Amino acid sequence: MPIEQLLRGSFAAAVAAADPLHIVPAHLPAPPRGRTLVVGAGKAAAAMAHAVEQHWPAEAALSGLVITRYGHAMPAMPDESHGAAQPARIRVVQAAHPVPDAAGELATLQILEAVQALAPEDLLLVLISGGGSSLLSLPAEGISLDDLRQVNRALLDCGAPIQQMNVVRKHLSRISGGRLAAASAAPVLALIISDVTGDDPTHIASGPCAPDPSSWRDALAVIQRYALDVPASMRRHLQAGVDGMIPGTPKPGNALFARVENRVIATADRSLQAAADWLQAQIPTLTCHMLGADISGEASDVAREHAALVHRLMQTHRPASLPSGSHAILPGKGPIALISGGECTVTLPGASTSGNAGGPDLITRARGGRCSEYLLALGVCLDALQGVWALAADTDGIDGSEDNAGAWIAPDSLRRARALGLDAQHCLDTHDAWGWFSALGHLVMTGPTRTNVNDYRIIFLE
Repeated sequence: MPIEQLLRGSFAAAVAAADPLHIVPAHLPAPPRGRTLVVGAGKAAAAMAHAVEQHWPAEAALSGLVITRYGHAMPAMPDESHGAAQPARIRVVQAAHPVPDAAGELATLQILEAVQALAPEDLLLVLISGGGSSLLSLPAEGISLDDLRQVNRALLDCGAPIQQMNVVRKHLSRISGGRLAAASAAPVLALIISDVTGDDPTHIASGPCAPDPSSWRDALAVIQRYALDVPASMRRHLQAGVDGMIPGTPKPGNALFARVENRVIATADRSLQAAADWLQAQIPTLTCHMLGADISGEASDVAREHAALVHRLMQTHRPASLPSGSHAILPGKGPIALISGGECTVTLPGASTSGNAGGPDLITRARGGRCSEYLLALGVCLDALQGVWALAADTDGIDGSEDNAGAWIAPDSLRRARALGLDAQHCLDTHDAWGWFSALGHLVMTGPTRTNVNDYRIIFLE
Protein backbone atom coordinates (compact mmCIF):
# COMPACT_ATOMS: atom_id res chain seq x y z
CA MET A 1 0.00 0.00 0.00
CA PRO A 2 1.41 3.45 -0.87
CA ILE A 3 2.57 5.32 2.22
CA GLU A 4 0.17 8.22 1.63
CA GLN A 5 -2.72 5.73 1.77
CA LEU A 6 -1.28 4.23 4.95
CA LEU A 7 -1.25 7.66 6.58
CA ARG A 8 -4.78 8.43 5.46
CA GLY A 9 -6.01 4.98 6.49
CA SER A 10 -4.61 5.35 9.98
CA PHE A 11 -6.36 8.71 10.36
CA ALA A 12 -9.64 7.18 9.18
CA ALA A 13 -9.24 4.43 11.79
CA ALA A 14 -8.71 7.02 14.52
CA VAL A 15 -11.85 8.90 13.50
CA ALA A 16 -13.92 5.72 13.23
CA ALA A 17 -13.03 4.77 16.81
CA ALA A 18 -14.83 7.92 17.99
CA ASP A 19 -17.92 7.61 15.76
CA PRO A 20 -20.95 8.50 17.94
CA LEU A 21 -23.19 6.14 15.97
CA HIS A 22 -21.07 3.23 17.21
CA ILE A 23 -20.16 4.30 20.74
CA VAL A 24 -23.25 6.07 22.12
CA PRO A 25 -25.75 3.16 22.15
CA ALA A 26 -23.81 1.12 24.72
CA HIS A 27 -24.02 4.00 27.20
CA LEU A 28 -27.74 4.76 27.00
CA PRO A 29 -29.63 4.38 30.31
CA ALA A 30 -33.03 2.80 30.83
CA PRO A 31 -35.93 5.24 30.33
CA PRO A 32 -37.13 6.88 33.57
CA ARG A 33 -40.64 6.82 35.04
CA GLY A 34 -41.17 10.28 33.63
CA ARG A 35 -39.90 11.75 30.38
CA THR A 36 -36.39 12.07 28.96
CA LEU A 37 -35.07 15.40 27.76
CA VAL A 38 -31.99 15.30 25.53
CA VAL A 39 -29.90 18.45 25.22
CA GLY A 40 -26.33 19.09 24.19
CA ALA A 41 -23.82 20.92 22.08
CA GLY A 42 -20.68 20.27 20.09
CA LYS A 43 -19.40 19.13 16.74
CA ALA A 44 -20.60 15.59 17.48
CA ALA A 45 -23.96 16.65 18.93
CA ALA A 46 -26.07 15.83 15.87
CA ALA A 47 -24.56 12.37 15.43
CA MET A 48 -24.89 11.66 19.15
CA ALA A 49 -28.54 12.73 19.09
CA HIS A 50 -29.17 10.55 16.05
CA ALA A 51 -27.69 7.56 17.86
CA VAL A 52 -29.99 8.19 20.84
CA GLU A 53 -33.06 8.38 18.60
CA GLN A 54 -32.16 5.21 16.74
CA HIS A 55 -31.81 3.20 19.96
CA TRP A 56 -34.39 4.75 22.30
CA PRO A 57 -37.60 2.72 22.83
CA ALA A 58 -40.36 4.02 20.58
CA GLU A 59 -42.88 3.94 23.42
CA ALA A 60 -40.71 5.94 25.85
CA ALA A 61 -41.18 9.73 26.01
CA LEU A 62 -38.24 11.50 24.36
CA SER A 63 -37.70 15.08 23.25
CA GLY A 64 -34.84 17.49 23.09
CA LEU A 65 -32.64 20.05 21.40
CA VAL A 66 -28.94 19.95 20.55
CA ILE A 67 -26.70 22.53 18.92
CA THR A 68 -23.98 21.73 16.40
CA ARG A 69 -21.71 23.69 14.11
CA TYR A 70 -22.98 24.81 10.71
CA GLY A 71 -22.53 21.96 8.26
CA HIS A 72 -22.30 19.29 10.97
CA ALA A 73 -25.98 18.21 11.06
CA MET A 74 -26.90 14.67 10.07
CA PRO A 75 -28.68 14.11 6.73
CA ALA A 76 -32.37 13.25 7.03
CA MET A 77 -32.86 9.48 7.43
CA PRO A 78 -35.67 7.93 5.34
CA ASP A 79 -38.39 5.86 6.92
CA GLU A 80 -38.07 2.29 5.55
CA SER A 81 -41.82 1.82 5.14
CA HIS A 82 -42.75 5.14 3.56
CA GLY A 83 -39.53 6.52 2.09
CA ALA A 84 -40.03 9.86 3.82
CA ALA A 85 -37.77 11.53 6.34
CA GLN A 86 -38.42 10.37 9.88
CA PRO A 87 -39.74 13.07 12.22
CA ALA A 88 -37.00 13.86 14.71
CA ARG A 89 -37.82 13.75 18.41
CA ILE A 90 -34.57 15.63 19.12
CA ARG A 91 -34.32 18.93 17.26
CA VAL A 92 -30.91 19.93 15.86
CA VAL A 93 -29.97 23.60 15.56
CA GLN A 94 -26.87 24.71 13.69
CA ALA A 95 -24.89 27.70 14.97
CA ALA A 96 -21.51 29.39 14.65
CA HIS A 97 -18.17 28.05 15.85
CA PRO A 98 -15.65 29.06 17.16
CA VAL A 99 -17.21 32.50 17.68
CA PRO A 100 -20.85 32.29 18.89
CA ASP A 101 -23.82 33.81 17.09
CA ALA A 102 -27.49 34.65 17.73
CA ALA A 103 -28.69 31.22 16.57
CA GLY A 104 -26.61 29.53 19.26
CA GLU A 105 -27.67 32.03 21.91
CA LEU A 106 -31.39 31.53 21.20
CA ALA A 107 -31.08 27.73 21.13
CA THR A 108 -29.11 27.76 24.40
CA LEU A 109 -31.82 29.83 26.08
CA GLN A 110 -34.42 27.31 24.88
CA ILE A 111 -32.30 24.48 26.32
CA LEU A 112 -32.05 26.19 29.71
CA GLU A 113 -35.80 26.83 29.85
CA ALA A 114 -36.58 23.20 28.95
CA VAL A 115 -34.17 21.92 31.62
CA GLN A 116 -35.73 24.18 34.27
CA ALA A 117 -39.13 22.57 33.55
CA LEU A 118 -38.00 19.02 34.41
CA ALA A 119 -39.40 17.12 37.40
CA PRO A 120 -37.54 14.72 39.72
CA GLU A 121 -39.02 11.64 38.00
CA ASP A 122 -37.64 12.76 34.62
CA LEU A 123 -34.15 12.31 33.14
CA LEU A 124 -31.83 14.89 31.63
CA LEU A 125 -29.53 13.27 29.06
CA VAL A 126 -26.78 15.69 28.00
CA LEU A 127 -24.65 15.09 24.89
CA ILE A 128 -21.36 16.98 25.04
CA SER A 129 -18.46 17.18 22.61
CA GLY A 130 -15.73 19.55 21.53
CA GLY A 131 -16.91 22.90 20.24
CA GLY A 132 -19.63 23.11 22.85
CA SER A 133 -18.15 26.17 24.56
CA SER A 134 -19.03 28.50 21.69
CA LEU A 135 -22.16 26.66 20.55
CA LEU A 136 -23.71 26.57 24.03
CA SER A 137 -23.43 30.33 24.53
CA LEU A 138 -25.73 32.22 26.87
CA PRO A 139 -24.05 35.37 28.20
CA ALA A 140 -24.41 36.24 31.86
CA GLU A 141 -26.69 39.07 32.93
CA GLY A 142 -25.38 42.43 31.73
CA ILE A 143 -23.13 40.95 29.02
CA SER A 144 -24.16 41.20 25.37
CA LEU A 145 -23.55 38.59 22.68
CA ASP A 146 -21.28 41.06 20.89
CA ASP A 147 -19.19 41.37 24.07
CA LEU A 148 -18.96 37.59 24.31
CA ARG A 149 -17.94 37.34 20.66
CA GLN A 150 -15.15 39.89 21.22
CA VAL A 151 -13.75 37.91 24.13
CA ASN A 152 -13.93 34.63 22.20
CA ARG A 153 -11.92 36.14 19.35
CA ALA A 154 -9.32 37.46 21.77
CA LEU A 155 -9.04 34.09 23.52
CA LEU A 156 -8.66 32.24 20.22
CA ASP A 157 -5.82 34.49 19.04
CA CYS A 158 -3.82 34.78 22.26
CA GLY A 159 -2.39 31.24 22.33
CA ALA A 160 -3.91 30.28 25.70
CA PRO A 161 -4.56 26.55 26.26
CA ILE A 162 -8.19 25.50 26.09
CA GLN A 163 -8.37 24.92 29.85
CA GLN A 164 -7.55 28.57 30.56
CA MET A 165 -9.86 29.80 27.80
CA ASN A 166 -12.71 27.88 29.37
CA VAL A 167 -12.04 29.32 32.83
CA VAL A 168 -12.96 32.71 31.37
CA ARG A 169 -15.93 31.37 29.40
CA LYS A 170 -17.44 29.66 32.45
CA HIS A 171 -17.55 32.90 34.39
CA LEU A 172 -19.25 34.83 31.59
CA SER A 173 -22.01 32.27 31.03
CA ARG A 174 -25.41 31.39 32.47
CA ILE A 175 -25.06 27.71 31.57
CA SER A 176 -21.41 26.61 31.66
CA GLY A 177 -19.34 25.52 34.66
CA GLY A 178 -21.96 23.15 36.10
CA ARG A 179 -24.87 25.61 35.82
CA LEU A 180 -26.80 23.44 33.34
CA ALA A 181 -26.87 20.54 35.79
CA ALA A 182 -27.78 22.91 38.62
CA ALA A 183 -30.86 24.03 36.66
CA SER A 184 -32.28 20.49 36.54
CA ALA A 185 -34.52 18.94 39.21
CA ALA A 186 -34.11 15.62 37.39
CA PRO A 187 -31.12 13.26 37.51
CA VAL A 188 -28.47 14.11 34.92
CA LEU A 189 -26.38 11.82 32.73
CA ALA A 190 -23.83 13.58 30.53
CA LEU A 191 -22.26 11.50 27.75
CA ILE A 192 -19.03 13.18 26.70
CA ILE A 193 -16.72 12.87 23.70
CA SER A 194 -13.48 14.45 24.88
CA ASP A 195 -11.42 16.84 22.78
CA VAL A 196 -9.38 18.12 25.74
CA THR A 197 -6.07 16.77 27.00
CA GLY A 198 -6.61 14.94 30.28
CA ASP A 199 -10.30 14.24 29.51
CA ASP A 200 -11.54 16.15 32.57
CA PRO A 201 -15.29 16.91 32.09
CA THR A 202 -14.86 20.35 33.66
CA HIS A 203 -12.81 21.44 30.64
CA ILE A 204 -14.83 19.81 27.84
CA ALA A 205 -17.28 22.33 26.33
CA SER A 206 -16.68 24.40 29.49
CA GLY A 207 -18.19 21.70 31.69
CA PRO A 208 -21.94 22.47 31.64
CA CYS A 209 -22.63 19.52 33.97
CA ALA A 210 -19.34 19.31 35.87
CA PRO A 211 -18.25 21.00 39.10
CA ASP A 212 -15.99 23.97 38.46
CA PRO A 213 -12.85 24.26 40.61
CA SER A 214 -11.90 27.65 39.14
CA SER A 215 -12.78 31.04 40.61
CA TRP A 216 -13.64 34.57 39.58
CA ARG A 217 -10.05 35.54 40.39
CA ASP A 218 -8.78 32.77 38.09
CA ALA A 219 -10.80 34.19 35.20
CA LEU A 220 -9.44 37.68 35.79
CA ALA A 221 -5.92 36.28 36.00
CA VAL A 222 -6.21 34.72 32.53
CA ILE A 223 -7.33 38.03 31.06
CA GLN A 224 -4.40 39.80 32.72
CA ARG A 225 -1.84 37.11 31.83
CA TYR A 226 -2.59 37.39 28.11
CA ALA A 227 -3.32 41.14 28.17
CA LEU A 228 -6.71 40.55 26.55
CA ASP A 229 -8.68 43.53 25.28
CA VAL A 230 -12.13 42.81 26.75
CA PRO A 231 -15.23 45.00 27.07
CA ALA A 232 -15.69 46.98 30.25
CA SER A 233 -18.93 45.08 30.94
CA MET A 234 -16.96 41.88 31.36
CA ARG A 235 -14.37 43.36 33.68
CA ARG A 236 -17.20 44.76 35.82
CA HIS A 237 -18.93 41.38 35.84
CA LEU A 238 -15.81 39.47 36.87
CA GLN A 239 -14.91 42.04 39.51
CA ALA A 240 -18.45 41.83 40.91
CA GLY A 241 -17.91 38.10 41.26
CA VAL A 242 -14.61 38.62 43.07
CA ASP A 243 -16.38 41.05 45.41
CA GLY A 244 -19.03 38.45 46.25
CA MET A 245 -21.88 40.30 44.56
CA ILE A 246 -22.59 37.44 42.08
CA PRO A 247 -22.84 33.73 42.99
CA GLY A 248 -20.00 31.61 41.65
CA THR A 249 -20.16 28.40 39.67
CA PRO A 250 -21.04 25.22 41.65
CA LYS A 251 -17.89 23.72 43.12
CA PRO A 252 -16.64 20.17 43.76
CA GLY A 253 -18.46 18.74 46.76
CA ASN A 254 -21.70 20.56 46.01
CA ALA A 255 -24.63 18.31 46.91
CA LEU A 256 -26.30 18.82 43.53
CA PHE A 257 -23.67 16.62 41.86
CA ALA A 258 -24.92 13.59 43.81
CA ARG A 259 -27.57 13.23 41.06
CA VAL A 260 -25.19 14.00 38.19
CA GLU A 261 -22.92 11.62 36.26
CA ASN A 262 -20.36 12.84 33.75
CA ARG A 263 -19.29 9.87 31.62
CA VAL A 264 -16.50 10.23 29.04
CA ILE A 265 -17.26 7.74 26.24
CA ALA A 266 -14.58 8.59 23.65
CA THR A 267 -11.04 9.88 24.04
CA ALA A 268 -7.96 10.62 21.99
CA ASP A 269 -6.12 7.71 23.66
CA ARG A 270 -8.59 5.19 22.28
CA SER A 271 -8.49 6.68 18.81
CA LEU A 272 -4.68 6.68 18.69
CA GLN A 273 -4.64 3.04 19.73
CA ALA A 274 -7.17 2.19 17.02
CA ALA A 275 -4.90 3.84 14.45
CA ALA A 276 -1.89 1.90 15.72
CA ASP A 277 -3.83 -1.38 15.58
CA TRP A 278 -4.90 -0.66 12.00
CA LEU A 279 -1.33 0.12 10.92
CA GLN A 280 0.01 -2.99 12.61
CA ALA A 281 -2.51 -5.07 10.67
CA GLN A 282 -1.25 -3.57 7.39
CA ILE A 283 2.48 -3.89 8.18
CA PRO A 284 3.26 -6.63 10.74
CA THR A 285 6.92 -5.51 10.92
CA LEU A 286 5.94 -1.95 11.83
CA THR A 287 6.87 -0.61 15.26
CA CYS A 288 4.38 1.95 16.62
CA HIS A 289 5.42 4.35 19.36
CA MET A 290 2.87 6.52 21.16
CA LEU A 291 4.30 9.95 21.94
CA GLY A 292 1.20 10.86 23.95
CA ALA A 293 -2.45 11.80 23.46
CA ASP A 294 -2.13 14.96 25.54
CA ILE A 295 0.56 16.95 23.74
CA SER A 296 0.02 20.70 23.89
CA GLY A 297 2.05 23.84 23.30
CA GLU A 298 2.78 26.05 20.31
CA ALA A 299 2.36 23.92 17.17
CA SER A 300 5.72 24.89 15.67
CA ASP A 301 7.54 24.21 18.95
CA VAL A 302 6.03 20.72 19.18
CA ALA A 303 7.05 20.10 15.57
CA ARG A 304 10.66 21.05 16.29
CA GLU A 305 10.72 18.69 19.27
CA HIS A 306 9.38 15.83 17.16
CA ALA A 307 11.79 16.64 14.33
CA ALA A 308 14.73 16.45 16.74
CA LEU A 309 13.57 12.99 17.77
CA VAL A 310 13.34 11.90 14.12
CA HIS A 311 16.84 13.21 13.38
CA ARG A 312 18.28 11.19 16.25
CA LEU A 313 16.51 8.04 15.11
CA MET A 314 17.38 8.38 11.42
CA GLN A 315 20.95 9.62 11.71
CA THR A 316 22.35 7.68 14.66
CA HIS A 317 20.26 4.48 14.58
CA ARG A 318 20.46 4.55 18.37
CA PRO A 319 17.70 4.61 20.96
CA ALA A 320 16.28 8.12 21.33
CA SER A 321 13.85 9.91 23.57
CA LEU A 322 11.97 13.16 23.72
CA PRO A 323 13.73 15.97 25.60
CA SER A 324 11.53 15.28 28.61
CA GLY A 325 12.92 11.75 28.72
CA SER A 326 9.42 10.34 29.08
CA HIS A 327 9.35 8.35 25.84
CA ALA A 328 12.09 5.88 24.96
CA ILE A 329 12.12 5.18 21.20
CA LEU A 330 13.99 2.10 20.04
CA PRO A 331 14.80 1.73 16.34
CA GLY A 332 13.53 -1.61 15.02
CA LYS A 333 14.21 -3.73 11.95
CA GLY A 334 11.12 -2.49 10.13
CA PRO A 335 9.50 0.92 9.63
CA ILE A 336 8.56 3.08 12.61
CA ALA A 337 5.40 5.10 13.22
CA LEU A 338 5.43 7.90 15.78
CA ILE A 339 1.81 8.64 16.74
CA SER A 340 0.56 11.51 18.87
CA GLY A 341 -2.52 13.50 19.72
CA GLY A 342 -3.56 16.44 21.83
CA GLU A 343 -4.24 20.08 21.10
CA CYS A 344 -1.55 22.54 20.12
CA THR A 345 -2.00 26.27 19.76
CA VAL A 346 -1.08 28.88 17.16
CA THR A 347 -0.48 32.38 18.47
CA LEU A 348 -1.30 34.99 15.83
CA PRO A 349 0.53 38.33 15.92
CA GLY A 350 -1.55 41.35 16.84
CA ALA A 351 -0.32 43.41 13.91
CA SER A 352 -1.18 42.52 10.33
CA THR A 353 1.48 42.21 7.70
CA SER A 354 1.10 42.08 3.95
CA GLY A 355 3.02 40.76 1.02
CA ASN A 356 3.88 37.24 -0.04
CA ALA A 357 7.48 37.35 -1.15
CA GLY A 358 8.88 33.98 -1.96
CA GLY A 359 5.65 32.44 -3.18
CA PRO A 360 2.95 32.80 -5.84
CA ASP A 361 0.02 35.19 -5.55
CA LEU A 362 -2.33 32.42 -4.37
CA ILE A 363 -0.66 32.53 -0.96
CA THR A 364 -1.97 34.97 1.65
CA ARG A 365 -1.24 35.05 5.37
CA ALA A 366 -3.10 33.34 8.21
CA ARG A 367 -4.78 30.44 6.44
CA GLY A 368 -4.81 27.04 8.07
CA GLY A 369 -4.83 25.66 11.59
CA ARG A 370 -2.69 24.05 14.25
CA CYS A 371 -2.34 20.71 12.38
CA SER A 372 -1.13 22.19 9.10
CA GLU A 373 1.14 24.64 10.96
CA TYR A 374 2.66 21.76 12.94
CA LEU A 375 3.22 19.79 9.75
CA LEU A 376 4.82 22.64 7.82
CA ALA A 377 7.16 23.36 10.74
CA LEU A 378 8.03 19.67 10.86
CA GLY A 379 8.78 19.70 7.13
CA VAL A 380 11.07 22.71 7.45
CA CYS A 381 13.02 20.94 10.20
CA LEU A 382 13.26 17.67 8.26
CA ASP A 383 14.10 19.13 4.85
CA ALA A 384 16.33 16.78 2.81
CA LEU A 385 15.95 13.94 5.31
CA GLN A 386 15.02 10.89 3.27
CA GLY A 387 12.40 8.30 4.13
CA VAL A 388 10.19 10.44 6.41
CA TRP A 389 6.49 10.99 5.78
CA ALA A 390 3.90 12.62 8.05
CA LEU A 391 0.24 13.52 8.37
CA ALA A 392 -1.52 15.81 10.84
CA ALA A 393 -5.28 16.33 10.90
CA ASP A 394 -8.10 17.30 13.24
CA THR A 395 -10.53 14.46 13.93
CA ASP A 396 -13.50 16.82 13.50
CA GLY A 397 -12.56 17.26 9.83
CA ILE A 398 -11.83 20.99 10.07
CA ASP A 399 -8.34 22.36 10.77
CA GLY A 400 -8.64 26.01 11.68
CA SER A 401 -9.78 28.60 9.17
CA GLU A 402 -10.33 26.48 6.04
CA ASP A 403 -12.30 23.38 5.06
CA ASN A 404 -9.53 20.76 5.22
CA ALA A 405 -8.98 18.31 8.08
CA GLY A 406 -5.23 18.71 7.81
CA ALA A 407 -2.42 17.80 5.42
CA TRP A 408 0.32 15.29 4.65
CA ILE A 409 3.95 15.63 3.65
CA ALA A 410 6.39 13.39 1.76
CA PRO A 411 10.22 13.28 1.70
CA ASP A 412 10.33 15.30 -1.54
CA SER A 413 7.63 17.84 -0.68
CA LEU A 414 9.94 20.76 0.10
CA ARG A 415 12.00 20.13 -3.04
CA ARG A 416 8.82 20.12 -5.15
CA ALA A 417 7.59 23.25 -3.40
CA ARG A 418 10.79 25.13 -4.16
CA ALA A 419 10.42 24.19 -7.83
CA LEU A 420 6.99 25.88 -7.72
CA GLY A 421 8.45 28.99 -6.11
CA LEU A 422 6.98 28.25 -2.69
CA ASP A 423 8.97 29.35 0.36
CA ALA A 424 8.05 27.05 3.25
CA GLN A 425 9.65 29.22 5.93
CA HIS A 426 7.86 32.35 4.69
CA CYS A 427 4.53 30.53 4.72
CA LEU A 428 5.26 29.34 8.25
CA ASP A 429 6.22 32.84 9.40
CA THR A 430 3.00 34.29 7.97
CA HIS A 431 0.82 31.41 9.23
CA ASP A 432 -0.22 30.29 5.75
CA ALA A 433 0.38 26.56 5.94
CA TRP A 434 -2.88 25.99 4.06
CA GLY A 435 -1.61 27.90 1.02
CA TRP A 436 1.60 25.86 0.94
CA PHE A 437 -0.08 22.46 1.21
CA SER A 438 -2.90 23.45 -1.16
CA ALA A 439 -0.43 24.41 -3.88
CA LEU A 440 1.19 20.97 -3.56
CA GLY A 441 -2.13 19.11 -3.54
CA HIS A 442 -1.35 17.73 -0.06
CA LEU A 443 -4.49 18.72 1.83
CA VAL A 444 -6.53 16.07 3.65
CA MET A 445 -10.19 16.69 2.90
CA THR A 446 -12.85 14.73 4.80
CA GLY A 447 -15.66 17.20 5.41
CA PRO A 448 -17.23 17.29 8.89
CA THR A 449 -16.73 13.93 10.61
CA ARG A 450 -19.37 14.70 13.29
CA THR A 451 -17.03 13.70 16.07
CA ASN A 452 -14.06 15.34 17.78
CA VAL A 453 -11.30 13.77 19.87
CA ASN A 454 -8.69 16.37 19.06
CA ASP A 455 -5.77 16.14 16.68
CA TYR A 456 -4.10 13.11 15.10
CA ARG A 457 -0.45 13.18 14.07
CA ILE A 458 1.69 10.44 12.58
CA ILE A 459 5.34 10.49 11.47
CA PHE A 460 6.25 7.46 9.36
CA LEU A 461 9.91 6.48 9.07
CA GLU A 462 10.68 4.10 6.22
